[in-house]
Amino acid sequence: MVLIIRNIVLFFFLVFSFPISAGSDTEGRIIAEGGRLYDKWWEEYDLNKPSTTNPAYPASGRKKGAATWRCKECHGWDYRGRRGAYGKGSHFTGIKGIDAYAGREPSLIVNILKNDLHNFDEVMLDYGLLRVAQFVSKGQVDISPYIKKGTKKVNGDIRRGKQVFKKHCVDCHGSDGRERNFKDDNDPEYVGTVAIKNPWEAMHKLRNGHPGAFVMGDPMPSMILEIGLQSQIDLLAYLQTLMQQHH
Repeated sequence: MVLIIRNIVLFFFLVFSFPISAGSDTEGRIIAEGGRLYDKWWEEYDLNKPSTTNPAYPASGRKKGAATWRCKECHGWDYRGRRGAYGKGSHFTGIKGIDAYAGREPSLIVNILKNDLHNFDEVMLDYGLLRVAQFVSKGQVDISPYIKKGTKKVNGDIRRGKQVFKKHCVDCHGSDGRERNFKDDNDPEYVGTVAIKNPWEAMHKLRNGHPGAFVMGDPMPSMILEIGLQSQIDLLAYLQTLMQQHH
């Protein structure tokens, strides 16, 4: 009952705070919001963090608890699931990606999110499910052609990426990328660290924003609203040159 009431309140807050109107900017905002929900839906909508392991999460998987409720945990930051970066290692689940659903009708994707395997209609209203579906349909981007296998180095124009960073990112992240960084349990991880270790995650977040992160009352800016894909690649290449977190 508490979850239902919170969702109803959230629904009216979102509807009246972010009215939908025609135009690519509005569509971009919806897609970016869906991308943040794909990342960590409870942080984006300020809902209770799941305390149990998702019943659909494979028993062979290595994760437990809330992490197993994140879409990215099974389908990956590159959206390719078992065929991508999560095809091995601690995140391996054997589950397929969502890339086959790029361009599909959002209503079809919403129905999948509601099926007996996902059951996301138990934790999220149709409002949020449609945004996830819009992201899956229209927000995916394949950056593998820009990433060198083995090194994960991004093939972009670092000089131009620096200019993009200075214009859009430096005010919050600082000139060395070590300000206002986000990670679970308030343990910061610098953007340079993420860009080198997991460029797919860094690209997802620079395109869609970080769930629950607000700057002056607004969500973290989404680069899909600001710059084109090549500029995003250039920015990602520059992020890989920034200082990393020292452990």
